[in-house]
Amino acid sequence: GGGGGGGGGGGKKGNQPPAELDISALDIRVGRIVKAWNHEEAEKLYCEEVDVGEKSGPRKIASGLRHHYKLEEMQDRRVLVLCNLKARNLVGFPSHGMVMCASNADHTSVEFAVPPEGAEIGERVIFEGFEGKDPEPENKVAKKKMFEKLAPDL
Repeated sequence: GGGGGGGGGGGKKGNQPPAELDISALDIRVGRIVKAWNHEEAEKLYCEEVDVGEKSGPRKIASGLRHHYKLEEMQDRRVLVLCNLKARNLVGFPSHGMVMCASNADHTSVEFAVPPEGAEIGERVIFEGFEGKDPEPENKVAKKKMFEKLAPDL
């Protein structure tokens, strides 16, 4: 009898995303770019003020879209915004969120993700089959790299 041997084999857990991680972890809201301007120090970046329906007013967000859209195409545009990202500085500009876009593999073609017709500013976008779950807090989304893991499936 070989006896016991229990447990074992627990080493590689970190490589698998947790089973419960799904699109509902992300707080994606309908927003409107109230104001956009060229970032003074970064040739790829726009700085934006985006209304996502918060009482505190528009969020400041930086987006690397200058090679894909003219400044006037940014103004007043309805967009989808990933809201539960931690604020961080992008070349000195405090950016709190991400304007959602889709691109081809080599990023030569980039297009805004378009909010559903009739959706209100600030309304959370819910994906079919993932209703009724609250989004994760900013620090957890950042720590567990939730957006990076989910982005390929969007």
